[in-house]
Amino acid sequence: MTESLPPDATFDSTAQLLTRITAQLGRQLSHVQLNGVRRPMSHPQPSCPETPTLLAVAHGSRDPRAVGTVRRLLDRVRELRPGLDVRLGHIELDVPLLPDTLAGLVAEGRNDVVLVPLLLGRGYHVRRDIPAAAAAFPGLNARFAPPLGPHPLLVEALYARLVEAGWRTGDDGSRSAGVVLAAAGSRDPDSAADARRTAALLSERIGGVPVVPAYASAVSPSVPEAVRALTARGRHRIAVASYFTAPGRFALSAAAAAPWIAAQPVGAHPALARLVLQRYEAASAAPWSPGRELVTA
Repeated sequence: MTESLPPDATFDSTAQLLTRITAQLGRQLSHVQLNGVRRPMSHPQPSCPETPTLLAVAHGSRDPRAVGTVRRLLDRVRELRPGLDVRLGHIELDVPLLPDTLAGLVAEGRNDVVLVPLLLGRGYHVRRDIPAAAAAFPGLNARFAPPLGPHPLLVEALYARLVEAGWRTGDDGSRSAGVVLAAAGSRDPDSAADARRTAALLSERIGGVPVVPAYASAVSPSVPEAVRALTARGRHRIAVASYFTAPGRFALSAAAAAPWIAAQPVGAHPALARLVLQRYEAASAAPWSPGRELVTA
């Protein structure tokens, strides 16, 4: 079991010889299990590639409740994927700002990142602001996920918020009910197309009750205009669905225009957390670009 000693080995004393033999014997015994069977030789394992950081990009708001809502949403994402590095960056108004979060990741040597917009449709922020922020860090391996909408999981969260506000299953398919889908608004035509698609999906979810998208800024119809249009169609139980990730000025003004019930923003709903993770996983495998159509299934 012991190694043979070199024929020309010389030692100054018997103690040195015993020390050499004891060390060799210890090394050999370390490869033997308690039952006398020799352990298989270990080989270095290839290192696993770093899992990309999920960097959630929120808009930011002057409403102090907004950042807390977003953080609760990301806590749900972490619960779904323990060990995943999940960070937050804001486009404006709240800290941390997106460039600061990106700088921190680069300083830590975490250069592999997937940016997931916590925005509900395409627009200037998705098309320009987020890619431009990442481009300021040339060593960054940045991949981009699409915004959260449109998607059936988002519709599930919208429906749940309506139910919390007072919508009942008996209202599904009702000839007197209607819904205004209140969104922020953007002059980007893709943003309006995404809102219309979400409105159509929500209408299917509630049995064909008409859902009219409306906007708090930039384009029409406004929420009051959409309410009047539904009223003219004989719809007198009109709810407002809040097509916002978190509380803010636009969500408040939309809710104030509701003639019946007004839902809360989708916020930290579990379905939205699943959607954030789904967007991350898809972009990790095949990054999305703003010029591509969204997949809603």
